[in-house]
Amino acid sequence: MKQAAARSDYLDWLAQALEAERGMTPLPDGDVVVGYATGYDAADVAPFVRSLRAVFDGPVALVVDTDAELREFLAQNDVTAVDAPTWRGWAPHPVMQRFVAFAGLLGDRPGAALACDVRDVVFQASPFAPHPHGLEVFIEADAPLGDHAFNMKYLRALFGEATATALADRSCLCVGTLLGPRVEVSRLSRLILSLAAIPRSEIGGAFGADQAAFNMAIHQGLAAATVQPNYGRVATLGLTPGDLLSVQGGRVVNPDGTASAVVHQHDRHPHLDAAMHQRWGGGFEHRKRVRPKSARQKLDKLAASLRRRTPELR
Repeated sequence: MKQAAARSDYLDWLAQALEAERGMTPLPDGDVVVGYATGYDAADVAPFVRSLRAVFDGPVALVVDTDAELREFLAQNDVTAVDAPTWRGWAPHPVMQRFVAFAGLLGDRPGAALACDVRDVVFQASPFAPHPHGLEVFIEADAPLGDHAFNMKYLRALFGEATATALADRSCLCVGTLLGPRVEVSRLSRLILSLAAIPRSEIGGAFGADQAAFNMAIHQGLAAATVQPNYGRVATLGLTPGDLLSVQGGRVVNPDGTASAVVHQHDRHPHLDAAMHQRWGGGFEHRKRVRPKSARQKLDKLAASLRRRTPELR
């Protein structure tokens, strides 16, 4: 008897995504920075762009919406604005869509890449000094994965209780900053997309699935990477107590007194957020991390949650 093919909204989208990635034009050879900034405007991305351009003059590309003011701002700062792919039917959360763009924009070209979050990242030195020799991934907290309910929730959802339990004592890695040779960051991006392909479910397209697939890939040895401690090249500050962080001379200072080249999640701490906006906001409105949701947005979120809990019937 012929076995029926597995299907899900995510699997249908993934076929489109891999086709779209193959059709993208990679950035020129050399070190590059890429980010996914749909849903944002110039005020949202100004600290990222202006702080990056103070320390790096190489190619930078952001995937953005058709916002004229935003695109003008990016052009003024020599940042390539990339049109977001359009999809037929269902599409996952942007945190998963971004890996299509990362893979396509980086390609197999020589050079290194930083593929990272945009709204909550600022730069204090070149992200490529010292130049990476291989893929680097970054710890975001001292405590292991098992101590973080959000990470464990999506590890269980994608890979099951036994696998989640087996990974519970591993380091909590952050998918918001990926650094290394372009070919390796591109390959990891495709791997994350593939690991999230769970038949008969939309869970692979949820916010949080990216973290789970990424931690699975690294901790199971599916991608060779060097795990770097927090507060080195990258400082991820969301889980760091705010009273251990300060601003000195316009730079965010880590608990150990160092200043990292890449600062991620500074906006979780009001005193850091205000200082970084004052320095890098460029006169734009100071945007808050959490914004009120409209009734339609709340209904859409509820509908998506219900769909993920009800796998499609064959």
